[in-house]
Amino acid sequence: MYRRLSTLLFFSLALLLTGCGESVELHRNISEQEANEVIAELADKQIRAQKIPGKDGVAVRVKASDINRAVRTLDAAGLPKVARSTLGEIFRKEGVISTPLEERARYIYALSQELEATLSNIDGVLVARVHVVLPERIAPGEPVQPASASIFIKHDPRLDPDNINARVRRLVASSIPGMASAIDNTTKLTVVFVPATAYIEKQQLAYFGPFLVPEQDLGIWLISTFVPVLALLLGAGAWLVWRRRVKLASAPAPEIAHVNE
Repeated sequence: MYRRLSTLLFFSLALLLTGCGESVELHRNISEQEANEVIAELADKQIRAQKIPGKDGVAVRVKASDINRAVRTLDAAGLPKVARSTLGEIFRKEGVISTPLEERARYIYALSQELEATLSNIDGVLVARVHVVLPERIAPGEPVQPASASIFIKHDPRLDPDNINARVRRLVASSIPGMASAIDNTTKLTVVFVPATAYIEKQQLAYFGPFLVPEQDLGIWLISTFVPVLALLLGAGAWLVWRRRVKLASAPAPEIAHVNE
C-alpha cells in the first residue's frame, strides 16, 4: 500500500515539474547590461526570463510557451542593441597594407558605426542608421562632390522627434569632415524619424473556476492544484491505514479454549 502511494505521488510531482514548461534560448553571447535590459523589458510584459553566464557572454532563456511574445516584445523595443565596431577595431594593425580605396571605405564604415552607437545612446532612440558620403572628386578636373549624410532613427512612440532633431543634426554635422556648415541644409543632411510600432499583446484568457488566467498557464494552474489535493488525499489514506494497523496490533489476542478429552 505504501509503495503504491509513494509511486503515485512521485509521478504526480514529475508531472508538475514537466508542466512548468521547457525553457529555450532567446539570445546568447550578449553583455551583462544588454541581458539586464532584455530581462527588464520582458518583465514589463510578465514574461519570466533567466540569465545564464557563459564563456563568451550571457545567454537569456525563456519558457517555450513565451518565445513568440518575447521575440515580438524585444523587436518592438529594439533590444538587444546591435553591436557596433569602433575605429580602433576596424583599423587594428594586421600587417597587411591596404589600398587607399580600402582605407577610405573602412574609414567611412567606422565613422558610420561610431555615429550610430552615439545616436543609439539617446533616450528613446531604438535603432539608428547613418550613411556617410565624404567629399570626393569623381574625375580629374571636376569639382569636388560635397560631403553628405543620411540618418534613419527608429524611436519610441513617446519620444517627440522635434526635441532631438536639432541635436542630432548638430552632432552628425560636426562629426563628418566638410559638413560643419550643413546643419540646416536638408539636402546635404537628411534625418528621418520613424516611430516604432508598439507590440500590443492579445493574451488569451481561460476560466479556472471563477478566475480568469492566461490560457498558456491553465495547465500549470490545474497541476499545481491537483498535486496538493492528491498529496492530501494520499496522506489521509496512509494515515487511515496506519491507524487501522495500530488498532489491530493493540487489540488483545483471542483466548483459545482448551477442551479436555
